[in-house]
Amino acid sequence: MTPADAPASRLGAPADTAAPRLAPASRLHARASANYATLRAQALDLLRSAAEQHAGHVVLASSLGVEDMVLTDMIRRHGLDIAVATLDTGALHAETLELLQRAQRHYDMSIEVWRPPQQAVVEFVGRHGSDAMYRSVELRHACCALRKLEPLGRMLDARSAWITGLRREQSAQRGGLQARQQGSDGRVKFSPLVDWSLGDVWQYVADFAVPYNTLHDRFYPSIGCAPCTRAVTLGEDQRAGRWWWERDGEKECGLHVERNPAAGAASRDPLASETGASA
Repeated sequence: MTPADAPASRLGAPADTAAPRLAPASRLHARASANYATLRAQALDLLRSAAEQHAGHVVLASSLGVEDMVLTDMIRRHGLDIAVATLDTGALHAETLELLQRAQRHYDMSIEVWRPPQQAVVEFVGRHGSDAMYRSVELRHACCALRKLEPLGRMLDARSAWITGLRREQSAQRGGLQARQQGSDGRVKFSPLVDWSLGDVWQYVADFAVPYNTLHDRFYPSIGCAPCTRAVTLGEDQRAGRWWWERDGEKECGLHVERNPAAGAASRDPLASETGASA
């Protein structure tokens, strides 16, 4: 029996943690749209195209969020030659780090882990404190640039394409997202789930028992670094728990903000120009 044919029960369910859990998110949110089957087929076709067109030079840049776990499952289930990598910012939730280990066991795979330069992090915290992100948008952007943009740049250096779990529904800033976009640096970004609803994502998780972060069971729809993420309440949008203390501007870290090559080069050294490190 191949992985694609195996029933969910054979593939295993997410492991429980010691933290209290409410109704599983996979049961609470699973709700397939009318074109769910078509969306699944289209996503798989796009992943296959990425693997074929950029053989050996394409990576899923996974946040370990539920969308990226769905893509990881598709990649492994269908044996696609696509690397999977994630960023360990040094400030992740314990639940996220636990998922990283669980996912590698579940899929019998090695996930690349990219980290920011330790000395640069030490210098940043020594200069600005561990709560710098709360004191100004500029410092928060500088922290994101150091902990996320710099290691992402190294992750992508030898790659001609990358894959993300972005969806248009996630935020107004992502409303114009396309399934395939070429950046100013020539690198192609594939977003196979661009048209999926949140219900479609969780339907796939339920259908195939995809491992996911247990924080999703506690109303964390979007999960980043621990100091910058909280649960959302009834009626709040999916990204309300990210940088919730910021009232104005885009709620983005800069990972998916298009920059010209000159600005991109500057963003590799956030300590040299902290106020302009992230768009």
